[in-house]
Amino acid sequence: MQSLYDIPAPAKLNLFLHITGRRPDGYHLLQSVFMLIDWCDILHFDVRLDGQITREDLTWELPADDLVIRAARTLQQATHCKLGTHIAISKSIPAQAGMGGGSSDAASTLLALNQLWNLKLPLNSLEQIGLELGADVPFFLRGRNAWVEGIGEDITPLDLPAAKFVVAKPQAGLETQRIFSDPDLKRDSKTAIISGFAADAFGNAFSYGQNDLQAVAQKLCPGITQALDWLKSQGLSGRMTGSGSAVFAQLLHDIDISSAPSALQVRLCSNLDVHPLLGWATSDGK
Repeated sequence: MQSLYDIPAPAKLNLFLHITGRRPDGYHLLQSVFMLIDWCDILHFDVRLDGQITREDLTWELPADDLVIRAARTLQQATHCKLGTHIAISKSIPAQAGMGGGSSDAASTLLALNQLWNLKLPLNSLEQIGLELGADVPFFLRGRNAWVEGIGEDITPLDLPAAKFVVAKPQAGLETQRIFSDPDLKRDSKTAIISGFAADAFGNAFSYGQNDLQAVAQKLCPGITQALDWLKSQGLSGRMTGSGSAVFAQLLHDIDISSAPSALQVRLCSNLDVHPLLGWATSDGK
């Protein structure tokens, strides 16, 4: 039986997140820089000849119909593949953190099964499938740090300087919909341009802009304020990533993470130049 083991699914941080408007259909227009970090989930895949898709949770229990299962089923249905798979997942990235863990798992699943099932789909086909699963999935499929705008579909690769970060996640998570439906959410940030960010990329790339969701998120989840206050006590300037409850700061000096409140999950991370699976799908599918 064919297998693929130790397939990584890295998390991301939003260096900033600006909401510049809202479309008539209700979708918010955003601008952000997505940066890959070395905090990863690990997935294992075995081929099943009976066409069934099954999952084994190696760390904590996941929802029955999580993004990994949905990704596998969607790919199977789109290609009429008769093969199935058993997927074992070792989760590490916390849920509802704004770190893209579910989307990253889905992207790694699509890339792995495209190989394991010998489908040879090109990257753009996998991206179309990924968009059905979530707006962040195409970013992880492309595998490079990126400037992201629109509703998340306009992705431009970026080079970022190597850096280290501390990430702190309170126990409580945040549902994206709760933030975006809040009447106090700031939705009128001035539109930035990628050249302006790029000009600063080797200066203040990691302090550019702000997260427009943060004020509302702090109101909804007091643990975010606790995490930010702890970073401040360590001489670091933190901000929230994405639309979840995790916060981060560039690590400019050594800190003692054991001093963090017990309610916080804290991890030291480095950014990644590229996704570990970059090149697993190509433009021509070969």
